[in-house]
Amino acid sequence: MSGKSISSESARHQRPVKTILISQPEPPKDKRNPYVDLAEKWGIKVDFRKFIEIQGVTAKEFRKYKMLPTDFSAIIFTSRQAITHFFRICQELRITMPQETKYYCSSEMVGLYLQNFIEYRKRKVFFPKDKKTTLFNLLDKHKNKENFLYPCANNRKNDIPEYLAQKEFDFSEAVIYRVLCSDLSDLKNIYYDMIVFFSPLGIKSLFENFPDFQQKNTRLAAWGKITHKALEEHNLELDVCAPLPDLPSMTMAIEHYLKKL
Repeated sequence: MSGKSISSESARHQRPVKTILISQPEPPKDKRNPYVDLAEKWGIKVDFRKFIEIQGVTAKEFRKYKMLPTDFSAIIFTSRQAITHFFRICQELRITMPQETKYYCSSEMVGLYLQNFIEYRKRKVFFPKDKKTTLFNLLDKHKNKENFLYPCANNRKNDIPEYLAQKEFDFSEAVIYRVLCSDLSDLKNIYYDMIVFFSPLGIKSLFENFPDFQQKNTRLAAWGKITHKALEEHNLELDVCAPLPDLPSMTMAIEHYLKKL
């Protein structure tokens, strides 16, 4: 997971890219994979490897909270993973959420994902519909009407619990899944011309596995501002940035970089 030394950054960008590591699981074979198209077009080798593991909390572990999801009139979701594991736990506990339960979601994408688990009704699923509205705005409107459950990951951010506590909401939180770093030890002596990251957790996993990692000749691609920032915090150079207005996908951003080479 390291490369040869270089005399300058420009020299790094003059080196060809023949191998790319995507820090995600390989997409199902029956679905279109744009990275396969990229590999065939440019004659490069693309490997997939998940850098993080998602481990669901069991129903037995959840019972330690001494509460049930049905004890709450409203649920707060900030990710599709949270939704998936929340309803998995409901199934393991053999309970069905009441029809009148309300769901407050951090984005439309998260809100629409609920269609896979409930009879979807706009009057009970809330999410920000414009840039001026936030999840906190939605919660404020119903502060005194609901008691909230915030199902989350072990590495959840502090913003939501701190806000709810500060505003004296009636709420509880419960860890329903864990985000863990994958074991990447088998990659120790393998070099890739480019590594592609999609979250700060992938970068965290890289350094947990390889504390002495040095970028050297390796080009780094990253998705989203918070991932870009995580690279910067580790003193790494961002070579391929996505999304951009004219490059809305990671494969388009990578291909743009390959064309420049």
